[in-house]
Amino acid sequence: MTTKSHSYFEKLEKKYGRLTFGLMLKSWRESEEFGQAEFSKRLGISPQNLNDIEKGRRIPSPTRASKIAKKLGIPALPLIQLAIRDTLYKEGFEFDVFLKAS
Repeated sequence: MTTKSHSYFEKLEKKYGRLTFGLMLKSWRESEEFGQAEFSKRLGISPQNLNDIEKGRRIPSPTRASKIAKKLGIPALPLIQLAIRDTLYKEGFEFDVFLKAS
């Protein structure tokens, strides 16, 4: 019997470990061969803000995560999920977060 995965990133995390919003964004940027300045311009944020997000010093709000997803042309739900999970983790709560659109 198979069960539907609740996490968009479950396969990646099984292989590479815990994924964060910042690591996902950095991986995306590097796979597209963008520098931070060029990528931050594409996202409409400052290079310092992008650097802080990639290094985990800042975690975007769900609204900001949604805007970033839209600029990348991907669904917002997984990025919002990562942002919320990162916020909880930073506060000491090691919870998985599963969102679904209503």
